[in-house]
Amino acid sequence: MTLALRPGPAALLAAALLAGCAGEPTRLAMGSSRDQTLRELGAPTAVYPLSGGGERLQYSRAPAGFEVNNVDLDAGGHVVSVTQELDERLFDRTIQPGVGRWHVADVLRIYGRPFEVTKVSSFDGNIWTWRYKWQNTPRLLYIYVDPTGVVQRYHTGDDLMLELLAPL
Repeated sequence: MTLALRPGPAALLAAALLAGCAGEPTRLAMGSSRDQTLRELGAPTAVYPLSGGGERLQYSRAPAGFEVNNVDLDAGGHVVSVTQELDERLFDRTIQPGVGRWHVADVLRIYGRPFEVTKVSSFDGNIWTWRYKWQNTPRLLYIYVDPTGVVQRYHTGDDLMLELLAPL
């Protein structure tokens, strides 16, 4: 059973067009000020505080896109890193499943809101899903969140949506 509404084609097109209006986060110069970043990239989709007084500006291309870029600022408000998080090579280092280790707030701080939240009978909790590309192939990241908000596991899979929509 799907808990979140799936966006229709018009909503996906609008989201893609809006995402295209912003600059490219990965081209942002290290050391840029917060104001320069906002001028270049536009408003972030989310903002999160970081330890040490820094701040994360998150630029998600979801639900239609395949990227979540996190721009981290130091306490002085200057860019210290830009990371495209939806990268299979990072998942094992980033996602920390297990009782009490990684919570909903951690997931949101790294990946932002999922494009879909579902339930299945074989897991007591919700499955959060993001789209991403691996070597130009559409893929899905599934993160399993138990009823207490703790991440229990994750896995990846092929995104067959485009194939299902393609005419024969």
